[in-house]
Amino acid sequence: MKVSALQEEIRELNLAYLMLAQQMVRDDRESAMFRLGIGADVADQLETMTPAQIVKMASGQMLLCRFRFDDSTMFGVMAGKGRQGAASGIHAAIIAASKPVEVLA
Repeated sequence: MKVSALQEEIRELNLAYLMLAQQMVRDDRESAMFRLGIGADVADQLETMTPAQIVKMASGQMLLCRFRFDDSTMFGVMAGKGRQGAASGIHAAIIAASKPVEVLA
């Protein structure tokens, strides 16, 4: 994959993520903050972004979303290793809830 194709994929992913995150915050702020792992300050900014701001932000070369499972335990739970069915989802939610909320400075 060429660099320009990779940059386009990142832009598309960023755009989809920002649009989804903004809609989530507008629909159910508290749930969105939990699911996205963001604080109130970031939720405020997301909620008020214009479409032009979203497109501009999405066009950067940095991937804006990240995996919430940055340890092997969370990764294993999300991949379905160990627990089965609904229990793995509950376990993953408990682990995610114990992680600190990201705050952008």
